[in-house]
Amino acid sequence: MTGASPIAIEVRLRGAGLRPTRQRVALGDLLFAKGDRHLTVEELHEEAVAAGVPVSLATVYNTLHQFTEAGLIRVLAVESTKTYFDTNVSDHHHFFIEGENEVLDIPVSNLTIGNLPEPPEGMEIAHVDVVIRLRAKQG
Repeated sequence: MTGASPIAIEVRLRGAGLRPTRQRVALGDLLFAKGDRHLTVEELHEEAVAAGVPVSLATVYNTLHQFTEAGLIRVLAVESTKTYFDTNVSDHHHFFIEGENEVLDIPVSNLTIGNLPEPPEGMEIAHVDVVIRLRAKQG
């Protein structure tokens, strides 16, 4: 949803079963207007404040989790202390650049995963997330 209008965001929210409140539309506009990206709650809150959107950090947190539950974004736990929200919900994997806290997409076609274990009885594999950690070469 690159450069989506507020009306397109309202339609997308309604389609996902969410009521398009003023704050959800404003945060959705900030979140989806720049194409596929990876943001933390704090980063989106900073963008909202800079854009003059009056929302608390708690509202941003709750909204991102509502968007996740509705299937509009994905959660990407890269570190135990930092969770990213990914606007690209297609099957793909990630590079994480240590020290820079930057997340980059890896197209799923560039990685083959095999020999997955059998899930427990009554369960199925929903998704496999691969995070490849990168750092600058030493010396």
